[in-house]
Amino acid sequence: MLLRLPQTLNARLGGGPPAASASHANPLLDWSVRAFAAGTKAYLLLSNTRSLYSVVLVEVAGETRTQLAERVAGAVEGILDGAGRLAGVGRDLAAESVRFAKALDRSVTGSMNELVAYAELLLADGDLSVPEVGVRLNDLLLSAAAGEGKKYGTPRAAFAALVAGSCS
Repeated sequence: MLLRLPQTLNARLGGGPPAASASHANPLLDWSVRAFAAGTKAYLLLSNTRSLYSVVLVEVAGETRTQLAERVAGAVEGILDGAGRLAGVGRDLAAESVRFAKALDRSVTGSMNELVAYAELLLADGDLSVPEVGVRLNDLLLSAAAGEGKKYGTPRAAFAALVAGSCS
């Protein structure tokens, strides 16, 4: 699995400068992370790099790269299991197989910034749990999640198309 971290988060986790890396051969195993705060709490936005399908995790103070890799692998495992695509990727989800890299491009970074802004609003209200915020994020219209011939799309639809494409 490929986990893309911004330099600030990577440094906070005790890693050296993240290396550039092309997309993972299996787009279901290429994920980007962005740290953010809402109120007095710290969170992590975990997004599939290709589809921007996202979950929000509570940030753990003092967490290492290995611990983050274990948590992210567990979250991705749950997502892929729910999508029926866990078979065949189990060994690539082991925490020790996680490779770290820097952000892919500005399109992903900009879209993740939009997702973070929306997540901050949803978390500030206090009406939704952290998992519910992730569910709402996946219904946000984004140009980077647009399907072929469309201007905008949702991360949920883009991820469904990605899963369907990986089945063939």
